[in-house]
Amino acid sequence: MSYDPNNIFAKILRGELPCVKLYEDDHTLAFMDIMPQAEGHVLVLPKAPSESLLDADPAVFGPLFATVQRLAKAVKDGMGADGITVTQFNGPAAGQTVFHLHVHIIPRWEGVALRRHSGTMENADVLKANAAKIMAAL
Repeated sequence: MSYDPNNIFAKILRGELPCVKLYEDDHTLAFMDIMPQAEGHVLVLPKAPSESLLDADPAVFGPLFATVQRLAKAVKDGMGADGITVTQFNGPAAGQTVFHLHVHIIPRWEGVALRRHSGTMENADVLKANAAKIMAAL
């Protein structure tokens, strides 16, 4: 595969599609997942184009994972979670559905299972309310 500059995350990065933004710097963007597996599910992506971890310029990993760490702390604190799951998928067989490198930050609570990553979008007001909690913890 080669990078498709018209994937949904590339469009979000260019401002062509909306997102509930949490954080942005010169290298990364973090926003709410519109099909969350748990309340407060966040995506972090590098601005540099790559399909996955496998074809990314290694220079993106430092800034990317600095943002992942910063957001993971804010998600845990802001959502009052017991823990955080950080996942990253590479290729269709691994579950990747958007072919722009991205990292999932999912708050977890004892005894609460993750929801399936379905095609159902979360209500925008719920996403914004969860974003406010996370941003307050940034």
